[in-house]
Amino acid sequence: MKKSEILVVGAGINGLVAANYLNKSGANVTLIDQSERVGGACISEVAQINGVNFHYALGASVLGLMQDFIFEETGLSSVLDTFVPTHPKLVHFPDDAHATMIYRDAAELDLELAKKWGERGDVRAFREDENKVIQYLQKGYRDARPPSLSSAKAILGDELTKLWITGSARELLNHYLTSEKSKMYMAMTISESGPVSLDEPYSAFTLPVMDSGSVFDGYYGFVKGGIWKLTEKLGEINRTQGVVIQTSSKLLEVDLEKNHAIFISPEGEKKHKYDVIIFATDPKTALGMISDQKLHTEKKYIGSSGKLNVVFKNPIQWKDATNLPDTDAAFRFLFSVNSIESFEKSTLSVLDQNKNYDPGYMQIYCEGGAMRMMNCNEPYDRIAVFMKNFSLNNSGADLQSVKEDALKKLFEYIKNPEDCIWTRLLTPRDLKDIFHFPGGNIDHTVLTGGQTFSDRNFSSDPENHFYRLLDNENAFICGAGTYPCGSIAGTPGYMCSQEVIKYINL
Repeated sequence: MKKSEILVVGAGINGLVAANYLNKSGANVTLIDQSERVGGACISEVAQINGVNFHYALGASVLGLMQDFIFEETGLSSVLDTFVPTHPKLVHFPDDAHATMIYRDAAELDLELAKKWGERGDVRAFREDENKVIQYLQKGYRDARPPSLSSAKAILGDELTKLWITGSARELLNHYLTSEKSKMYMAMTISESGPVSLDEPYSAFTLPVMDSGSVFDGYYGFVKGGIWKLTEKLGEINRTQGVVIQTSSKLLEVDLEKNHAIFISPEGEKKHKYDVIIFATDPKTALGMISDQKLHTEKKYIGSSGKLNVVFKNPIQWKDATNLPDTDAAFRFLFSVNSIESFEKSTLSVLDQNKNYDPGYMQIYCEGGAMRMMNCNEPYDRIAVFMKNFSLNNSGADLQSVKEDALKKLFEYIKNPEDCIWTRLLTPRDLKDIFHFPGGNIDHTVLTGGQTFSDRNFSSDPENHFYRLLDNENAFICGAGTYPCGSIAGTPGYMCSQEVIKYINL
């Protein structure tokens, strides 16, 4: 029996995962990418610091949204070492004398938030209900079952579905919590992909979806050597399995009627005959190849997250350090606002394109500290600081004053700021230019009503063919713009691969 020929366009995490599963199902898989290496936004860059070539994460920094079965079944678990901080996350607001500890245990967290932030709501109920929604999502991922409101209501009931999926983040937070600071901390993920209002329908869904990774039981962690090892190793695994990977290869044309694609590679122009084509790309690229600009213009793409890479010549000495062994690797969050309305205002301010930056919060990923916990000795210490809120106006190189102000705030919590020897700021404009993110959006489209949960697809018949590209029978899409979202998860790639396997085996 003739093997199906499958062409996967895009060698980011979703393309790599889809190729892995499809190849193991018996198909011939060719994977192409216009970049010179696999990885998409999960790659490293090299900075020369004091004559030393130092690798740092250019795009993604941490792993958390991947499913444990994907990590196992692709073979990644056997070739990678990982580390997850058990230290409570540390949260700082402008007027706080001490950090607030975000404990994993709901009872401990309840007591801490009551003590530090005056929380009088039901934190334990919040966590318990969130876990119910997460378990529902994870079961859908494992079964490769596309989401639907009918299934959510059947499993979760009408009330939880309304609170956690179709409702607004403000309604959700007000239902469980009373403290402004509690609400702001929980609301961080709402604006992670772009300027989403807390009052938007479906904005509540961002909370459980961003905690729905099972690779580390809902938490985020680090890969030894750097998160880019994840895509490098999966590329190697795929090649060993027999996947043909062609980098530096740009797709020029797709003929959906004759089932062939033309792309230019280092060896010249090639025509590739396929049975199925999968776009593991951003939706703008996929829709552009099939000339559907109308749907493209209807989508909301604007991103507002920037990233500041910071390198120290000696290990960072944190003022909020505890006596726990992984204190240097703890996740830290620095807020610039003190009220939920200020949070909302700063989030939405960048919709005014005259605004370059409006401080909201910083998420600090202590990559160097995590490497030391894994006995990975690097010449310098490094952290990644994700920052909100930027417009699409400028590159990081043009916002020197913003970078200096961010470093000044960061250094308030560090005992040895004089050891900082190198920095680089990337804005949504940079992310658009480097990684081809539409609108500079890290999740390829904004996580807002009409393009999240069951609407996060590009199919004309999502109930039966969720990952199909419009109404094309043998064209599919599984980039970060599809359900559930981006963040180096690979879940769309896996779910799409299972749909394709059913299609080619009919």
